[in-house]
Amino acid sequence: MIFWIASYPKSGNTWLRAVLSSYFYSHDGVYDEKLIKTIDQFPTRKYLKDFDYNKNIVGDTAKFWIMAQNKINKDHKLRFFKTHNAFGKVNGFDFTNSENSVGGVYIVRDPRNVLTSIKNHYELNNQNAIKWMTNNKNYIYDVEKVKEFGYGDFQFISSWETNYKSWKVQNKIPVKFIKYEDLESQTYAVFFDIIKFINKITHNSDEINKSKLKNVLKSTTFDKLKKKEKDHGFSEAVSSATTNKKITFFNLGPKNNWKELLNDDLKIKLNELFEKNLKELSYS
Repeated sequence: MIFWIASYPKSGNTWLRAVLSSYFYSHDGVYDEKLIKTIDQFPTRKYLKDFDYNKNIVGDTAKFWIMAQNKINKDHKLRFFKTHNAFGKVNGFDFTNSENSVGGVYIVRDPRNVLTSIKNHYELNNQNAIKWMTNNKNYIYDVEKVKEFGYGDFQFISSWETNYKSWKVQNKIPVKFIKYEDLESQTYAVFFDIIKFINKITHNSDEINKSKLKNVLKSTTFDKLKKKEKDHGFSEAVSSATTNKKITFFNLGPKNNWKELLNDDLKIKLNELFEKNLKELSYS
């Protein structure tokens, strides 16, 4: 069965994967990038290569998502998968179902801070970043390999609002919602609670190893992840379209504070644009 680590892009998914992979797939809880690779992404062409989709048609892979998950689950093992996909249907085809998924955790992040990260990652200005985040038809794919592989890595992310709400309102699988800001301010308690949730829905009776979890959190601080990227690179960093150099993946971290980074006009615009969501999520 699949356990999803879901989020809108640039919302803390990588940090959560680093922690969970280090906790569940290491002996001592010390993070190494090879561990995060044990949590793969879905959908990607890797899991769709045996299906006859048209690589040049956007979203044509959606009709094989469930079949691909059936294949993944043939051995009846628990697997963690990262996704930015919205929960729902594309072209009438479900993203997942209760037969293939045991549950998930969804990380939501203040959209005003998501904006600054999106700008850096996709090299967008303020106006285009806002359009990107509010586009209900938005999707992502491997831009660097689209000429060779087409849209095999297609993920339908929709808008920031639709993405988080799609996971929140669905009732097919149990999903634990967490706020990125709580991960920052109550790191140990929130991650402890996430592991407790995973163990419960996967019927894992093992007690949580507190000392191991502490090792995990010590080795996955933002500063340490950033230093590892600086010294050794990071496999998920993308190349700049203008300079062809890798764009820093672990960019601002705790310093990503919209109150200090955005001008007053942009603050007002975003507060108005996301007013209902900010109130619902208790963002001030």
